Amino acid sequence: MKSSRPVYLNLFQFAWPVAAIASITHRVTGAVLFFSSIGLLYLLDMALHSPAGFDEAAAILSSNLARLALWVALVTLIYHLIAGIKHMLLDFHFGDTPAASRTGSVTVFAATAVAAILLAGFVW
Repeated sequence: MKSSRPVYLNLFQFAWPVAAIASITHRVTGAVLFFSSIGLLYLLDMALHSPAGFDEAAAILSSNLARLALWVALVTLIYHLIAGIKHMLLDFHFGDTPAASRTGSVTVFAATAVAAILLAGFVW
């Protein structure tokens, strides 16, 4: 007889496939992009409002914390873009086998890592 008690599932004990991690990360980066766009649009508005606003936005972006936030937003954008292209290819049945999905997910992570390193040199 089955028990009607709730079952506790520890999600950290599962062996998640890399494709599942890539898919979940794609959703998380979408949310991060949504919220980071608020700050980026505020800085853009400030910079376009007047020359004094531009100087103020430049002063804000000169701090290391702001540069880190900008780097995170750009890396998030790049990951979301690359993973989005991978998901669009899956819609056309390119790479929809388990092995190809694994390879595509690893490629997305590797390309994002390379882009993150290159962007670090650009932002700092």
